[in-house]
Amino acid sequence: MTKQTNYFANPAGHPPQTDLLTDRAIVTEAYTVIPRGVMRDIVTSVLPDWDDTRVWILNRPVAGGATTFAQYLMEVAPGGGSAKPEAQSTVEGFIFVVDGELSVTIEGENRVLAPGGFAYAPAGSQWQVKNDGGAAAKFHWIRKAYQALEGYTAKPVFGNEQDLEPNPMPGTDNKWRTTRMLPVDDLAYDMHINIVTFEPGASIPFAETHVMEHGLYVLEGKAVYRLNEDWVEVQEGDYMSLRAFCPQACYAGGPSNFRYLLYKDVNRQIVL
Repeated sequence: MTKQTNYFANPAGHPPQTDLLTDRAIVTEAYTVIPRGVMRDIVTSVLPDWDDTRVWILNRPVAGGATTFAQYLMEVAPGGGSAKPEAQSTVEGFIFVVDGELSVTIEGENRVLAPGGFAYAPAGSQWQVKNDGGAAAKFHWIRKAYQALEGYTAKPVFGNEQDLEPNPMPGTDNKWRTTRMLPVDDLAYDMHINIVTFEPGASIPFAETHVMEHGLYVLEGKAVYRLNEDWVEVQEGDYMSLRAFCPQACYAGGPSNFRYLLYKDVNRQIVL
């Protein structure tokens, strides 16, 4: 049976004039934190070939920041969508739904994705999205320039993370676990998209320092996250972008689980 879980969906709008402007936005050479409080209507964008859609651009390749991927938080009104969402044939895409329902068709195969649902569109594939429901659909769209590898071909992937069995991290009594939505043992896929879950009080007890870039959107809960030299408080709806080799660790604060959507690039070969 499908489990019930929570996915934070940005409410947008604007804060009242009585609010203080103090917030937790941080931009450094090693990492960026975009708190949910700044994802307001004033910073939305529109994209070509998308109808009745607005987008918050959380990450794009930029000098001095993460360089391998772009990540958007999309909101498609009823009847909206795109028959040609990806303009670049060399770019792959991953969709993860957090609110509403979204009809996704890739190479003729159609699925209706509810919250927790995901779809992977290989570079060069024909795909489209449509909101046939009566409420706005909100989802993350991760884009990456695909690194082809001779002898390997990426194929479309559909699913719902609630139907997948998480993998516990060794020695954690299943209190730190990872749900993998793309095959991690198939070199056809050059990025991994996971849901990482920490139960209250669980932690990453060492500073991960590695070549992979990360994009992390907090779906549920709160934590104190170690980013480079800093400890930063984060909560559901916040977004973090990490450059390669940025040290990271965390303590989950409770009272609910701390869960985030994680992008990481796969460096199959280093280009010099």
